[in-house]
Amino acid sequence: MMNYNVFLKALVFLGPMYFAQHHFELKDASAKYNVSINVETCEKDECQGKATIELIDKATSKKFQTLTSNNLNFYLKEDQKPTANIIQLYDEQSPLIFDDFNFDGSQDVAIRNGNESGYGGPSYDVYVFNSTKKQFVKSEELTNLAYENLGMFQTDHERKRLITYAKSGCCWHITTEYAVVPKKGLLKVYEMEEDATGGDATVKVTKRELKNNKWVAKTTKYPIKEYYKE
Repeated sequence: MMNYNVFLKALVFLGPMYFAQHHFELKDASAKYNVSINVETCEKDECQGKATIELIDKATSKKFQTLTSNNLNFYLKEDQKPTANIIQLYDEQSPLIFDDFNFDGSQDVAIRNGNESGYGGPSYDVYVFNSTKKQFVKSEELTNLAYENLGMFQTDHERKRLITYAKSGCCWHITTEYAVVPKKGLLKVYEMEEDATGGDATVKVTKRELKNNKWVAKTTKYPIKEYYKE
């Protein structure tokens, strides 16, 4: 029979690891990997806290890599599981986003880590697949995009652009597009600034585009009621 004092000491040592691990399995988040999530705390339909994310290779059924998050914040759906791959501005953004963020043909992954982007929105650590190391490696440049704007960026595969959104108050917004230059990193190639702070019932829209290594800008004013028609 186990010594009771030894058992209590073991519980104290394990602490939150023993009491507060909540486990989820995702089979459809990625074409290549099954996902096993262990997160520290779940109350009602919200989970958060320290988490481990295990990626299981579907082809071999073996663990491929384990990644971590200091605060994998997410909400459970009707099936009592987290979603994946949803990016909605001012709305739901999943704890895990699988996509090819650098357009190199390999699947990458972004993992929710707290609410540190603009206006307390979701922030993400972004990992790209390194073909030499055969594992996911954190990209500081892409991670910064997902911390410094309004949540996770959008990925436009047809035009090979990454798109971010930022704002200041109700009346100033900016959309920025980046190209991914192999072996060099991100290159800002387009901005659209919407400025309705002038107080004259108009919005000033300025579009800037990088052409032949030079920025070309055009500004147009619109009536606010016309521009923001639903």
